[in-house]
Amino acid sequence: MTLMTKFLGAAAAVALTAGAASAEPAMIYDLGGKFDKSFNEMAFAGLTRYMEETGETVREIEMQSEAQREQALRRFAEAGANPVVMTGFAFADVLSEVAPDYPDTKFAIIDMVVDAPNVRSVVFNEHEGSYLVGMMAAMASESGTVGFIGGMDVPLIRKFACGYAQGVMAVNADATVVANMTGTTPAAWNDPVKGSELTKAQISQGADVVYAAAGGTGVGVLQTAADEGILSVGVDSNQNYLHPGQVLTSMLKRVDNAVYDAMKGGVDLETGINVMGVANGGIDYAMDDNNAELVSAEMKTAVDDAKAKIASGELEVHDYMADSTCPALDF
Repeated sequence: MTLMTKFLGAAAAVALTAGAASAEPAMIYDLGGKFDKSFNEMAFAGLTRYMEETGETVREIEMQSEAQREQALRRFAEAGANPVVMTGFAFADVLSEVAPDYPDTKFAIIDMVVDAPNVRSVVFNEHEGSYLVGMMAAMASESGTVGFIGGMDVPLIRKFACGYAQGVMAVNADATVVANMTGTTPAAWNDPVKGSELTKAQISQGADVVYAAAGGTGVGVLQTAADEGILSVGVDSNQNYLHPGQVLTSMLKRVDNAVYDAMKGGVDLETGINVMGVANGGIDYAMDDNNAELVSAEMKTAVDDAKAKIASGELEVHDYMADSTCPALDF
């Protein structure tokens, strides 16, 4: 089959999944939508690759509210979708409740660990990639001050910030890292206006490179950085194209590979914890024609050397999720 059924809301999910059972996989995007130019959009890229290669149908729904999470999971499972893939740590609590009720359904959650026999938990070593782009930010900075803007203030985003700061300090021990979070609720992932305000505030403190790890909010960060004539660093997907010549690089989190692999697994999906990092191609930084002139050969050589050392285990980047301290940043 080649037709993709798109669900636009929970009501559509109820109406369209209550019929005959199907073994089609299903995809649930987190708040911010599948075209957020970041995390969700990387998931959509993996889904698209799966459909193009297999010709199979994938059911989709984009979250519009927190209340839809459990309903979407249950409706897809009751309809026979298998596996059911979801993006974002915010699904963890409801998945923990729902998964035991559908033991024959395989679930995959991206960005959090849920301990259940029918769940694949995919997590990333974001701190490793953040270290690499932190090195690059420090080498590109003329002021010695760089910024970090996170989305929702949760341990996962602090993990990004701490790795970034460690990479900055590895290049310039006297550098200043200004860090702000957008908010404490899920709305923090989709507030480009607040992202813009925080960027201007960091520029006023001397930042001339700003790294955004904030989902859709990051679009406002990158736009304002370009407008104000400073460099930015994208996240999750390759965001270099958004402002060619202004985005220094992007920290690539290969959510697309995680989604593609889960869907390819089908009903035989291998469950348990799957960690994706620099060593296995799950984390990287982006180079293309849009940022080629911004990254010198010396910068690339230094970052690639660190990347090889991280992959081999010679260089260890602090993981805030394992140890909730941040040696290079005062949280």
